Amino acid sequence: MRRWYGQFLGFIAGWLLLRHPVGGFIGLLVGYLFDHDAFSRRRPPRPPPADPPPGDADVDWAYRVFGVGADASDAEIDRAYRRLMAQYHPDRVAGAAPELRALAEQKAREINAAYDRIRKLRRNA
Repeated sequence: MRRWYGQFLGFIAGWLLLRHPVGGFIGLLVGYLFDHDAFSRRRPPRPPPADPPPGDADVDWAYRVFGVGADASDAEIDRAYRRLMAQYHPDRVAGAAPELRALAEQKAREINAAYDRIRKLRRNA
């Protein structure tokens, strides 16, 4: 669904600023360009998320994400998870550049996947 409010607000703003119907027309044109993303840069497509490697390397990968060994306690893993999520959570970089937001989202997915993998391994053990 396309936006419509840019044209409406542009028309009103143009008319009020220039106090002439031509100002409304100029505002309508600017609003049309805004609604159709003429002012935004084209964003490159996102890279696919990195899948964890299969087998036992999956376990090593999960522990390496947190920077702890396989002999770490549950409390240490929870602390590492909270520390990394506080650092890389996408809401923390909401106002940053799109590239940084994409990296934070990818890192948060990786952290969550590693945490879920370790939790699953420890439940089954």
